[in-house]
Amino acid sequence: MAPPETAGYQFNHTMIRVKDAKESIAFYTDVIGMEVISEYHNNDAKFSLYFLAFDHSDGKDSKEAKDSGRMRREGVLELTHNHGTESDSEFKGYANGNQDPGRGFGRCTYGWICAALRLIRPSLLQREGHIAISVDNIEAACERFERLGVRFQKRLTDGKMKNIAFILDPDGYWIEVVPKNFT
Repeated sequence: MAPPETAGYQFNHTMIRVKDAKESIAFYTDVIGMEVISEYHNNDAKFSLYFLAFDHSDGKDSKEAKDSGRMRREGVLELTHNHGTESDSEFKGYANGNQDPGRGFGRCTYGWICAALRLIRPSLLQREGHIAISVDNIEAACERFERLGVRFQKRLTDGKMKNIAFILDPDGYWIEVVPKNFT
């Protein structure tokens, strides 16, 4: 049981860095169905934050209500854009947590322990990261993603787990797609 002092805590948001804010916002709004609920731009520090979420108000909440309520809801995705990366030909992108460099968003730093793990159980060093969305009809969702030209990491027909799929966003972040009735 959780400590009583944490009874009001909730998971608010997670952040990923994106190379091209316009391309990523279009993906998360047009393909995934989220909407931008809040923005913050710091031109002096050359970065922008975009907060996206699913509309649970059936379109009734105003832009102001969504913006002011951002910290009181769960399931918010923050896209952080460092200005200039979208047009920098030398910029190689960010670590997505599923490939080197940056697999698992971390590195083993315990010398001999890391060396031993690499020899006996290298899979323990291969942590993967993703976000997930749940959908009413996973087959229909995947067919739509296919029609829209979305890149897949794992289709429903791949592997042993035929009830989940993984798609990729413009920066290569994995998005797990699961049915709402997943058991």
